[in-house]
Amino acid sequence: MREFSTPLTIEIPATGNLTDDVVTNARQAPDAVVFSRKVDGAWSDVTAAQFLAEVSAVAKGLMASGIEPGDRVALISKTRYEWTLLDYAIWFAGAATVPVYETSSAEQVAWILTDSGAKAVVAEGKEHLARVNEARQAGAGTDLNHVWSIDDNAVDVLGRLGQDISDEALEERRTSVTPLDLATLIYTSGTTGRPKGCMLTHGNFMFELGVATDELHHLFDTDGASTLLFLPLAHVFARIIQVGAIKKRVRVGHSADIKNLLGDLEVFQPTFILAVPRVFEKVFNSASQRATADGRGKIFDRAAETAITWSRAQDGGRVPLRVRAQHALFDRLVYGKLRTALGGSCQYAVSGGAPLGDRLGHFYRGIGVTVLEGYGLTETTAALTVNLPEAQKIGTVGRPIPGTSVRVADDGELLFRGGQVFAGYWRNEDATHEALTRDGWFHTGDVGEVDDEGFVRITGRKKEILVTAGGKNVAPAVLEDRLRAHALIDQCMVVGDGQPFIAALVTIDRESFPAWAEAHGRSGALEDLLDDPELHAAVEAAVEDANKAVSKAEAIRKFTILREEWTEEGGHLTPSLKLKRNVVMREFREDVEALYLS
Repeated sequence: MREFSTPLTIEIPATGNLTDDVVTNARQAPDAVVFSRKVDGAWSDVTAAQFLAEVSAVAKGLMASGIEPGDRVALISKTRYEWTLLDYAIWFAGAATVPVYETSSAEQVAWILTDSGAKAVVAEGKEHLARVNEARQAGAGTDLNHVWSIDDNAVDVLGRLGQDISDEALEERRTSVTPLDLATLIYTSGTTGRPKGCMLTHGNFMFELGVATDELHHLFDTDGASTLLFLPLAHVFARIIQVGAIKKRVRVGHSADIKNLLGDLEVFQPTFILAVPRVFEKVFNSASQRATADGRGKIFDRAAETAITWSRAQDGGRVPLRVRAQHALFDRLVYGKLRTALGGSCQYAVSGGAPLGDRLGHFYRGIGVTVLEGYGLTETTAALTVNLPEAQKIGTVGRPIPGTSVRVADDGELLFRGGQVFAGYWRNEDATHEALTRDGWFHTGDVGEVDDEGFVRITGRKKEILVTAGGKNVAPAVLEDRLRAHALIDQCMVVGDGQPFIAALVTIDRESFPAWAEAHGRSGALEDLLDDPELHAAVEAAVEDANKAVSKAEAIRKFTILREEWTEEGGHLTPSLKLKRNVVMREFREDVEALYLS
């Protein structure tokens, strides 16, 4: 059994809680700008002193409403300033936040409200309130005493409710919270079964942030450091960046609508961003499609290959003169425009949630935006491992962060131990015992390997390994990641468990398709062109390219292009854009069976 540990490099506080950062910021740097928030379409600064005052006022309102220490308060909203404000107010009041994805169905809302025993919920607007009401009418949320709406001035309402609560009473409540107390109950979006509530303590966050912000000082400690949050704050990945930014006084902005993201990036100009791999794929594919539409497709392709070649040469320690010259040329012609699309000041990006793929990793580093890929789960308060600017192996998820150990079990499953590993699943002892060993090792369910330097590589999900009729074990992630990198392909799922060969279901990217159709002289809707020979040839070329990453026995031999689109709303993807394989397999079983009939 292979094992690797990274020693702890800093001292983790044994007292206090996450609210201390807000108080410290206001005391040490009251005029420091810690947020920029959008008000009537314009960005307005919020100082550390202002943020403390707003958080305190809302926390007093929660106390006046009867929220007691340890109570759970649900929060369902898009990514916006009020989300962060309410999160900290809940902590100031000694309670625990229960994030709910704003895309969650009424049935999912019902389960989370009931299982968590939430005493109150803050919903964003009418649509979210309707789902909460529907859940309550179905008998869910019996412990729920209060429902507030952000769009109906929840912040002001709570501020007025708490006017009779003294500063001393609030401070007593705030400081009574210890590292052992529950900070949040995050329900795993889950690719199978009902979501389970992951219990994360203030101590879990304090450990994670203490070492992560120290390791990633290039991001958090630079002059004028800033980040724009656009991923759902209900996801632990965005949440940990939020808390880390406040801890390090990094200016934070929020972008609630992905349609406005490019405009927000242009104005906000973050020095670093975080995203899931699908976002990086979309940015690359969109740039490629625009270049092709403008008649500059070949130039973009050459520029992309040069960026990748330049980055790979960096790892080798020597960049050939010819590559350096081409890289400098394309930096003026292409790369600069791509960096401008990210705001012009972005030097680093953090990627998590799924494997990025080494090709995209090299591409972004080659254009001047280093993507630091990491790995973690909700159960581990986000990062277990991360690549660092000075210690990076593209294609891996980095080494364990300080104070963290990794172990590879005999069946290839990765196990981790560290102070960021959760306390267990809420009201679910059986699941907790299944995931956590008595000595604190967490079973991730992911299969991977660890090299001699401690760099971890994820090769697949333990439960998603396909075994063909010939007995060949196949990890679908390798092929799927490569296929999704193609501009025409939106999603794909590799199949073949118990079958004579590997095959794939493919969906077409509806944003990229019109440009492809125009370039190939096609007209009409995608649904009318699914059998087009050139479309099939393009997808077949992508499949052949993906097959280069695996052995012949693991290669995709057949594929089918589906008419349908896989979406989060349709139940095919989780909020972090992971594929729900069981749902897809159930709904498209006939398409899978057809692949093996002829």
